[in-house]
Amino acid sequence: MSIDEPVVTIFEMYGSGAAEVGPAVAGALGVPWVSQVYSSEDLEAAEGRGSDDGSLLSRVLNTLGRTAASADVGVFSGQLEMLDAEDAVRELRAQVAGGGVVLGRNATVILADEPRALHVKLDGPVEQRIARGAAAAGIDLAHARARQNREDSARAAMSQRLFNWDPRHNDNFDLVINTGRVPLDTAVELILAAYRLKVREKDSSF
Repeated sequence: MSIDEPVVTIFEMYGSGAAEVGPAVAGALGVPWVSQVYSSEDLEAAEGRGSDDGSLLSRVLNTLGRTAASADVGVFSGQLEMLDAEDAVRELRAQVAGGGVVLGRNATVILADEPRALHVKLDGPVEQRIARGAAAAGIDLAHARARQNREDSARAAMSQRLFNWDPRHNDNFDLVINTGRVPLDTAVELILAAYRLKVREKDSSF
């Protein structure tokens, strides 16, 4: 069943301002703000706890995903990742049943068939994103640069592994905003305008 209330999905390249833009959009639409599952600190900790063997993706999934909790029950990792994906779909749909603005969570593809959903990507020049990420988290530029390298790679790799899409490509988005050139308050207005236009077009076609 389609969701009748406003839905906006946001994928953010590290430091693009989603933590400011997303809640503002949610407030304007009168729906909940649903942040991403894994924070920068979570991914950082997972990398630190992982072994020296294997990719960052494997270490993140082994530490933060179902695999870590189920490693000794005789279930193959591929099956566990499939269950992770199924749980993600079920949990996300329950969270946005009454509408929502969602950051990450592969919502762009999970809710791709929702006619009243707008799918947004926030991006920008790397150096500007690093500077914004550093200021937002109260960390130095070197620390933020490490986070940018880790997150832009790991989040895309998790999307590819669990849902077979690459958010670094723009094919699945209705709107891509360069927040290095567009102020964040303007980005909010652009998203709201695009949402209203998309919903108006969908409603007029029914």
